[in-house]
Amino acid sequence: MASQVALLRGINVGSGRKFPMARQRALMAELGFEGVTVHLQSGNIVFADPGDPPERTARTLEDAFAADLGFSVPVMVRTRDELAAVVAANPYPAAVAEPKTLHVVFLSDVPTDTSALDALNALNTAAYAPDEFRLVGREIYLHLPGGLGRSKLAAKLTNPRLGVTATARNWNTVTKLLALADA
Repeated sequence: MASQVALLRGINVGSGRKFPMARQRALMAELGFEGVTVHLQSGNIVFADPGDPPERTARTLEDAFAADLGFSVPVMVRTRDELAAVVAANPYPAAVAEPKTLHVVFLSDVPTDTSALDALNALNTAAYAPDEFRLVGREIYLHLPGGLGRSKLAAKLTNPRLGVTATARNWNTVTKLLALADA
C-alpha cells in the first residue's frame, strides 16, 4: 500500500505548542486517514496515501490541526517514493556510519526567492568547516560532525533566510520513516 509522510514543524518544543502523539493519531483517524503511525514526539506521521497530492494533504492537515489546537502547525508531506528518493540522493554517504551527524531539512517548496538563493550561494562554507550542506530540490542535506546544537551553519538555514517553511530530521528518523512507509 502506498504511503505519505507528514512532517510537522515546531510542535512539542515549547509549553504553548503541545500536540501529544495520542492526539495526533486520534485527529488523523477523525479526518479519515488510515494506517496511521506516529513516530516520536517531534511530529512524524506515516499514513496510507489518501490519493491526494502531498501539497493538498499538507493543507488539509494544517487547517485541521490549527482548528483543533488553536495554533498553526506547518506541515510538509512527502510520498513514500519521494522519501525514498531523499534517502537515495544523500550526498554524504560516508556520514551514514555516524547518523547523528547527518540531517535533512525538508522544505515546503524549492526556494525560488532570488535573495534566499543568493544568501545560500553567498555562504562562505569554508568558514563553517567541517560542517557542510547541499541543497537538492526541496531538501537540504546537512553534514554536521560536531552536532546540530553547536552548528553555526545550521543556524543560517532557517525559515526566514530560505523564504520557505523548513523542518529538520536526523538521518535515523528519516530512514525510520521510510521503513514505516514500507511496512
